[in-house]
Amino acid sequence: MAHILKTLNNWFWWEDIWMPENCSWANFEDRDGMVFPKPHHLYATIPFAFVMLLIRFFVERCIAVPLANALGIKQAKRVKPQPNPTLEEYFKQCTKKPSQLEMRKLAKKCNWTVHLVEKWFRRRRNLEIPTVLKKHQEACWRFIFYFLSTVGGFAVLYDKPWFHDIWNAWVGYPFQSLLPSQYWYYMAEMSFYWSLLFTLGMDTKRKDFKAHVIHHLAALGLMFFSYCANYLRLGTLVMIVHDCADFWLEAAKIFNYARWENTCSVIFVIFSVVFFTSRLIIFPFWIIRASAYYPTYYSMKFVAAYFLFNGQLLVLQCLHIYWSYLVFKILRKFIFIKVLRIPIPAWARTGNDEKVKDDRSDEEEEEEDSLSEAEGQSIKNGTKNGCGANHPLLNNNNY
Repeated sequence: MAHILKTLNNWFWWEDIWMPENCSWANFEDRDGMVFPKPHHLYATIPFAFVMLLIRFFVERCIAVPLANALGIKQAKRVKPQPNPTLEEYFKQCTKKPSQLEMRKLAKKCNWTVHLVEKWFRRRRNLEIPTVLKKHQEACWRFIFYFLSTVGGFAVLYDKPWFHDIWNAWVGYPFQSLLPSQYWYYMAEMSFYWSLLFTLGMDTKRKDFKAHVIHHLAALGLMFFSYCANYLRLGTLVMIVHDCADFWLEAAKIFNYARWENTCSVIFVIFSVVFFTSRLIIFPFWIIRASAYYPTYYSMKFVAAYFLFNGQLLVLQCLHIYWSYLVFKILRKFIFIKVLRIPIPAWARTGNDEKVKDDRSDEEEEEEDSLSEAEGQSIKNGTKNGCGANHPLLNNNNY
């Protein structure tokens, strides 16, 4: 087994995969004050990811919660449904939203009214939907990170020649020294995306969950290959192009949850302009062009790392087009339907009126008035008349 692992390791780090023509790993030993990126540097991103989680824990509780109180966002009080093993099993194994026919059959089986069964399923669904406060905490953490990473990115890059003229990204390649600012920029970004992967099961799940997983994996893979192949200059440009739009979206979400509609609308319009400009113009026509086309002026041999790096850039661009379509749908509703409410893909709407809603998130369903006396007595009777744990489910063939 040790021999097999050693063989695979040697194959993975084969110089013809990573190095330009007439270069070897020996050429990347630190010398004459020049420091080169080493793959083992990236091991540090895993413990740093747990540091990110600790920082997130602090931000969500010590910053996001007081901010939510200041904005008027309160913790929602969820009403737990009456314990009912039959409905619980049906909810988990069959469907969370039964049809009216199924509702009537379940009501008959439990000796409840149809209204009670509807209320039970509504309350049960609400228990699985994250509260507005939880969504606010997540948005607040991401806003702080994206904002700081954008400011830090401009601080790192503003005086670099390749930031103003992207042709300089390849000048001197592959013998471009690793700057301390580049190292820490990579550590912060990779640690953040690792932490997002670690918390996927706990964070709010949306209908584009798979797209987010692909995005996180592509981002980590992109940073890994760009670091190992010393594409640091292009890698840092990719990171800042992505972060500069994201913090606007998170800010819009925060004001959306607080129902500051006018502020949210203005911020979302700014986000849309920055998003379309950075993801649909700058990224494909400057970044990808510089990564895929400009190297032809410096080398006639393309190694596997070149194709892997550019392949992942294209994956990100496909995701950009998909998300641009979602953003455009919201803008179209906002502009042409004249809905002067929160025109934002809020990823978690809480209203049920004519506001523009985001198709990616489930919404909490509003509670109705309290149970009537007759319905309350029906629950008591139903508990005695056939809703025990041993009561069989309705036959699935009927649905």
